[in-house]
Amino acid sequence: MTAQGRQYKHNKDNLMFSRKLALGLLCLPLAASAIQPIEDGTYVIRNKATGKVLDLVNGNAADGTNIIQYSQTGASNQHWQVNYLGDGRYRLVNQAGGGAAEVYGWDNSDGANISQWASNGLAIQQWLLTDQGDGTFKVVNVHTGKAMEVYNWDSSDGANVSQWTDNGLDIQRWSFESLDTGNAYHWPLSGNLGTHDPTAMAENGTWYEFQTGPGIYRKVSFDGGLNWEPLPSVLPDGLGWWKNYVPDQEGIDVWAPDVKAYNGKVWLYYSISTFGSRVSAIGLLSAPSLASDSWTDQGLVLNTTASSSYNAIDPDLVIDKDNKPWLVLGSWSSGIKLTRLNASTMKPSGSLYSLASRTGGIEAPSITYRSGYYYLFVSTGVCCAGTDSTYQIRYGRSTSITGPYLDKNGVDMMNGGGSLLDGGNSQWVGPGGQDLVGNGVIVRHAYDASDNGNAKLLISKLNWDSAGWPRY
Repeated sequence: MTAQGRQYKHNKDNLMFSRKLALGLLCLPLAASAIQPIEDGTYVIRNKATGKVLDLVNGNAADGTNIIQYSQTGASNQHWQVNYLGDGRYRLVNQAGGGAAEVYGWDNSDGANISQWASNGLAIQQWLLTDQGDGTFKVVNVHTGKAMEVYNWDSSDGANVSQWTDNGLDIQRWSFESLDTGNAYHWPLSGNLGTHDPTAMAENGTWYEFQTGPGIYRKVSFDGGLNWEPLPSVLPDGLGWWKNYVPDQEGIDVWAPDVKAYNGKVWLYYSISTFGSRVSAIGLLSAPSLASDSWTDQGLVLNTTASSSYNAIDPDLVIDKDNKPWLVLGSWSSGIKLTRLNASTMKPSGSLYSLASRTGGIEAPSITYRSGYYYLFVSTGVCCAGTDSTYQIRYGRSTSITGPYLDKNGVDMMNGGGSLLDGGNSQWVGPGGQDLVGNGVIVRHAYDASDNGNAKLLISKLNWDSAGWPRY
């Protein structure tokens, strides 16, 4: 994009004075409503009069970069993270630039420019959204009291976005189109992407991915997780003891592995089972590093039988805030389970806790800790049916690793709760089998409706809103 709109130079000395003054002396001119008309999330923001969308010039991260309108391209510089701050106020942060929309230079005049600046929490970066009753919102700056509009009713690409005294006209009305249902922010992946139930880990700049498949399929990426190349299976011949616990298991098919580093080793959990059965087993491999490719069989972790109330599949290693290991696992039946692990053997050494249950299917748990909360992610619905799959990714959180895990509406995940993170879209159907890389990246599979419903790898940055809830 080359259109720049009107450009202005910051007088940084004056601006620094203004910002310091604002911290102590600012009187806010708006009596904001406490109603939250828009949920936290990521949106395209479209002007009603021109049909063009809010755009950060070239996705530039520099303070003072101009905000314009432009025809929708799908690029991240047209994606805005909308965060509710309370009292009816919002912050608008650009996905590409990372800065918040503000009125340039604390200027109160009509026509003052809208730009981005590093988020600072001040009123110049706060916006009051008022529902206009037609699917659009008036967007008013809390400091200046003036409404965001496209300057001079200009409908061209690159037209400047400014503020003006509220006039109620369409040029000051904006629609917020949610991108939080799985149709945005996939990394631009290439190479070998056929995937089911992925888990991933980075080691010294190289990314490794493991997945459901004979002998545990795996891939490698040397460019930060974008282009993927196949590697030989971890266990090309399987292990003899598997049939002791799962007699009907055929071949060397292995389900839903999980890889993580802990206490100087890499641990690879996996499951052996057959469809529709609770006769299952979780096994464990260890290695000094991923690059070494030197795996040691640690044998059985736990198993279930036809009479068990839960299913020993979909293991996920969790390290709690005190650096203690746990294993979360399970699906369907009585739902998601958690057990403490012995830090030496990495096998169960404590009670079995129930974390989540849901009619219609629940599996593929993963847990991460962030800022005082444990977050439980699960896949709900039916997998493995191509574009007929109904998988969705849902989540809840708890201050204790053993629960209760509540969703955004306060519903316990043991009672069917779970807020939606990814419901898929017309192309990517049935997203699930997810795993977290730290608490900033999420990997999962989905079925590509544009390619005969083949299951493929998807990777996205996992963002967190101002209330600490996850989103794309």
